[in-house]
Amino acid sequence: MKGKSYAEIETAIKQIINEALSSNKVVDIFDAAGVEKPEISGLEVLSDEFLLEVKGMKHQNLAFELLKKILSDEIETRSKTNLVRSRKLPEMIEGAIKRYQVNLLSTAEIIQELIQIAREIKASDQRAKDLGLKEEEIAFYDALETNDSAVKVLGDDTLRMIAHEIADKVKANATIDWTIRKSARARLMVIVKRTLTKWGYPPDRQAKAIDTVLKQAELMADFFTTV
Repeated sequence: MKGKSYAEIETAIKQIINEALSSNKVVDIFDAAGVEKPEISGLEVLSDEFLLEVKGMKHQNLAFELLKKILSDEIETRSKTNLVRSRKLPEMIEGAIKRYQVNLLSTAEIIQELIQIAREIKASDQRAKDLGLKEEEIAFYDALETNDSAVKVLGDDTLRMIAHEIADKVKANATIDWTIRKSARARLMVIVKRTLTKWGYPPDRQAKAIDTVLKQAELMADFFTTV
């Protein structure tokens, strides 16, 4: 600590976080706060090894702020291509932090909750690989998959095939200005509905799925028109 009090460390941490450091400068939090860095060099962010290092840090308030910053960066990256995850993940973090702020969680408990969220992010990334889906395909898979038993009954293989087909059709029908053309949106809506029906997607769940898929397509419009 080299003479720095806990209050001084907390002040330094908050100042740095408020300045919104870019993700590749996360470790600068340690330097500016005057605290020795944990042995994390060479460890992949979100890896179990990294998360255990953070969890074991002496200064728990620093670990908490560091995890918030890391998760914020990871979510921001994913929010550019995946609508469902960009909604779900911030809600999980905000809910945990609110419980911490009203003293329903201790510092150690909020750190554990953030670590669990980090692990869920990593597990979700691994799921895309396990399913053999590309970045744009897993986004549509997430848009189609719900906890509803009527949808779950289709199984991963069918949902994977639907996501793959929809991603291909959205890409084929994407134009630079399609997001602002009602005719283009209407055409895509018909295409998505026909695809869902063909694969046996529950009819009474299609309206919500189509709406989510179209919003996902809008989010990825730039991606599809530049690849």
